[in-house]
Amino acid sequence: MRSYKTQMEAAKKGIITKEMEIVAEKENLNPESIREKVAKGEVAIPCNINHKSISPEGIGDVLKTKINVNLGISGDCKDYDNEMKKVDLAIKYHAEAIMDLSNYGKTNTFRTKLIEKSPAMIGTVPMYDAIGYIEKDLLEIKAEDFLKVVEAHAKEGVDFMTIHAGINKRAVEAFKRDKRTMNIVSRGGSLLFAWMEMTGNENPFYEYYDELLDILREYDVTISLGDALRPGCLNDSSDAGQISELIELGALTQRAWEKDVQVLIEGPGHMAMNEIAANMQMEKRICHNAPFYVLGPLVTDIAPGYDHITSAIGGAIAAANGANFLCYVTPAEHLRLPDLSDVKEGIIASKIAAHAADIARGVKGATDQDMAMAKARHKLDWEEMFNIAIDGEKAREYFESTPPEDRHSCSMCGKMCAVRTTNRILAGKKVEFEVVTADCE
Repeated sequence: MRSYKTQMEAAKKGIITKEMEIVAEKENLNPESIREKVAKGEVAIPCNINHKSISPEGIGDVLKTKINVNLGISGDCKDYDNEMKKVDLAIKYHAEAIMDLSNYGKTNTFRTKLIEKSPAMIGTVPMYDAIGYIEKDLLEIKAEDFLKVVEAHAKEGVDFMTIHAGINKRAVEAFKRDKRTMNIVSRGGSLLFAWMEMTGNENPFYEYYDELLDILREYDVTISLGDALRPGCLNDSSDAGQISELIELGALTQRAWEKDVQVLIEGPGHMAMNEIAANMQMEKRICHNAPFYVLGPLVTDIAPGYDHITSAIGGAIAAANGANFLCYVTPAEHLRLPDLSDVKEGIIASKIAAHAADIARGVKGATDQDMAMAKARHKLDWEEMFNIAIDGEKAREYFESTPPEDRHSCSMCGKMCAVRTTNRILAGKKVEFEVVTADCE
């Protein structure tokens, strides 16, 4: 029987848990430094006591940037087997987290299987599940009903939950005053806003926040404080609604830490590149350096079908300036539920963004793979390059699609390969080309 409820409680008591030791080993850091940051709330290790298959990961400053993969069942796409194939892709490409955003039927069957098999941490948005789980219309749901769904997810083994507790009546007033182009684009946030407006009541997750924290503490669930008022287009970024909610999240962070509940802060969706760094710094200041979890940000609104790229650009800038956790975006964003190909594209784009940011931040060991790739390219060792690459399968497929005559080059340059030429000269060899005379008639 462990002598603490949560990772944060253990850290405050000076206890280095096995989860902290695993994170320290993965990050090439001292376990004591991890414990200190968990105690302060600057690092979170989402790890539900009932998630037995998890391989713990740390999220926060000085650690590698982590990525999350969204998937789940919807009313228009009920293929459980296909969603599980997406889980397999996420695990294959080393996504550190998977969020089950299922919003159709009895979602616990899929979620239970997901938690049983996944070494990645599992997140959910209980608000999505409330209507199906409770079998009531939105207007009929009571405050205590929402908490029942949270407890059900916690018991199943969910490691972190997005809870939109910051969209209280004060934040809603700011949102209404400052007219938006896109209004509310958060699914969970819009449902809570609708419930509040229809009932006239305060946000139940805000009004009963202490009771919510008691549930999360019991199972060591990390609260991911959702950004219900995140901007859904460039024109809405950094407005009164977004900032008002962020201020509320800062206060809620401290209240969670007082109960030894770990915290993530969720951040903006659409935002111009020149605003990103300032928003990262503002979150860290207002939310007391809690780990920051961002969706994108998407740096332009005009690229449907390519939003994995707009997101990767914003994610790289965000993570280089303080964000700690990137939520992937697929090419299907804004268009449809992503298929397997979309999921892979989204994972790889997000992985590239996270890795590029880690290099920029000087994270320990971040450039090791890049150095290995440079050495493999210097030797023109294609097999080694494929093994090192983030997506070696795609790299091999491209290389083999137009095979070169000489395996010591690729089909773009052939024997005029700069690496081959330089290597031969430095080895004291001649560089010779077969001259082909074109027929001219």
